[in-house]
Amino acid sequence: MPRALSAAIAALTLTTAVTTVTGAPGQAATTGWGRPHVSAATPTPGSPGLGDSYFPDYGNGGYDVDHYDIRLRYEPATDRLSGTTTILAAATQDLSRFNLDFALDVESVRVNGLVAGFARAGDHELVVTPTRTLLKGQQLTVVVKYAGIPSQTKVYGYTGWTRTADGALAVNEPESTWWWYPSNDHPKDKATWDISVSVPTGVEVISNGVQPRDPLPEAGNRTRWSWRSVKPGATYQSFLAIGQYDIVTDTAPNGQPVVNAYSTTLGERGPAARASIERTAEIVDWESGVFGPYPFEAQGGVAGPIDGISFALETQTRPVYGPGFWRRGSNPYVVVHENAHQWFGDSVSVADWRNIWLNEGFASYAEWLWSEEQDEGTAQELFDFTYDYYPADSEFWQVLPGDPGADRVFDDAVYDRGAMALHQIRLAVGDPAFFRILRTWTAQHQYGNGTIEQFQALAEQIAGRDLDAVFTTWLFTAGRPEVGAAARTSAAPARPASWSKIRTAHDLLHR
Repeated sequence: MPRALSAAIAALTLTTAVTTVTGAPGQAATTGWGRPHVSAATPTPGSPGLGDSYFPDYGNGGYDVDHYDIRLRYEPATDRLSGTTTILAAATQDLSRFNLDFALDVESVRVNGLVAGFARAGDHELVVTPTRTLLKGQQLTVVVKYAGIPSQTKVYGYTGWTRTADGALAVNEPESTWWWYPSNDHPKDKATWDISVSVPTGVEVISNGVQPRDPLPEAGNRTRWSWRSVKPGATYQSFLAIGQYDIVTDTAPNGQPVVNAYSTTLGERGPAARASIERTAEIVDWESGVFGPYPFEAQGGVAGPIDGISFALETQTRPVYGPGFWRRGSNPYVVVHENAHQWFGDSVSVADWRNIWLNEGFASYAEWLWSEEQDEGTAQELFDFTYDYYPADSEFWQVLPGDPGADRVFDDAVYDRGAMALHQIRLAVGDPAFFRILRTWTAQHQYGNGTIEQFQALAEQIAGRDLDAVFTTWLFTAGRPEVGAAARTSAAPARPASWSKIRTAHDLLHR
């Protein structure tokens, strides 16, 4: 996982200085697709954030997005991106204006066909004032035209767009879309996507979901690539990989399309990447038996270029991996981790970034379960070795997986102590109840959001007992918990065979 923005950045208050204004807002309220209506309430602005406890200005209030239609043109030689995004949404209150999260230069905005005013506020807020005020429940079609150089566009001094020698990667967490399409950028507002990108012929574009059509030749020696996701997802789970890629297609055991892509720049790391990512369908099939039916319409993975990202991300249907994972040979454990996120993080997303354990602890524990499956070390052996790996006086034990803080969302403790917490829950309730809890969680919250408190309540309901002591000790209490000898396989546990691969994966995932 990439490094989160610091707590200080996340706590910055939104400024109200207007930097650009276009259009002339009017007064008449409308409903439906423009029919006049008189509202009993006075329309008010949508909030500039969704009130996340770690990143309060991420996302926006006052509307709910159903679909993004993203149509782009990209020039690898200059890193210039231009395009139009059409957002289908519904107002959740009477709105006088609303915000989008976006950082590139905007040319125009239309709301329900009419020119709208727009202004800049803060580092990533685009404030839209429609010509007519909007009523609660009204359907919205928002069309934004824009252009810019994403790699040179900084938000809080940072860009989430990675330019490479042959293209670019739009891959990041917890913020991702600000550099390539306007959005309501928080996991609480999920939507589907159509993503279409025109590039010079000979350049490939990989994204989420399936290809509704083959790449389409365009004038000027260009080709348009199209991708479609039909299951709702959080905005940070959408992605672009543009450059020189070898694309390998197949069919998964469940009949779904598998699309894997490998950067041609990987050189000697290429075979290791293929030996890992080509096991995706096998791994997803196994995980489906553990966590419940696979929740999406396609499978696969992207091995990014040698000058790309340094982490991996669970981009929906098709995780993206940095080249560092293959520097010591194949590593299926990172493939297990990122595909476990398809259930824990993608299908069931956090309601608030404080709940990051529901993503990372679960994906990390999936690696331990895979280790058991491969006879490379049981989860208990991995628990024992991990417990001893971090000395009692290590700072590691001071980070709370259940509330790590905005500047430590991707800390070691969220992954490793997070996995240890799940193992302790497993020991407390027994295997039948534990795996029933996991499958019930993924089924009940599919395509939605969840909190740690909801997961604890479900676990207690299925186990038929109070689990507060386990949750409090392992998720919310600083210091290394005491573990009795009876709960360990050995006082001096040997290193499991899977440890080095898991450690390599986690060292990069924390970046």
